[in-house]
Amino acid sequence: MRESKRALRERILANRATLDARALATDALSLRDSLLEIPEFARATRVAAYVSVGTEPGTGPLIEQLSENGVEILLPVVLPDFDLDWAVYRGPDSLTRAPRGLLEPSGPTAGPGAVADVDAVIVPALAVDRHGTRLGKGAGCYDRVLARLAGRIPAFVLLHDGEILDIPIPREPHDIAVDTVITPSGRHHL
Repeated sequence: MRESKRALRERILANRATLDARALATDALSLRDSLLEIPEFARATRVAAYVSVGTEPGTGPLIEQLSENGVEILLPVVLPDFDLDWAVYRGPDSLTRAPRGLLEPSGPTAGPGAVADVDAVIVPALAVDRHGTRLGKGAGCYDRVLARLAGRIPAFVLLHDGEILDIPIPREPHDIAVDTVITPSGRHHL
């Protein structure tokens, strides 16, 4: 099972490596616009998100728009055991470079359970299959987040077009299925 996930990760990361900066920027705007058209997201006053890096689906325009709209944004801080703590976003200058090439907020943290007190969550992934099985980077960070949400809070997975897979992703006992994916081409219910 691990080998299969590893091979999928390698293939998707290789595909992402071919994306150019212009396409990534255009796609990030499309992701923002698609999310802001979703009623349960548009009326949110507190959102958990993440700062995209490299060729991940872009969250920068979304974070800036939410901030301009007065939405409180919680961003993750990776703990040594790969659980996620959360801190409030205070603008781009509040972000610091963290291990694994991530950008994290530098302010006080609110604890791993803070994610259960938001109106919506943006979740990263490398791919999702048609059954909602999410393929992450392998550390289990967001599996824990999804478990804390227990389906009570809407979670939106951001992907590039072509990353919703027709082939099944191997599912392990800790994997939590998702049901909504946002790509540059729009919203997808699984």
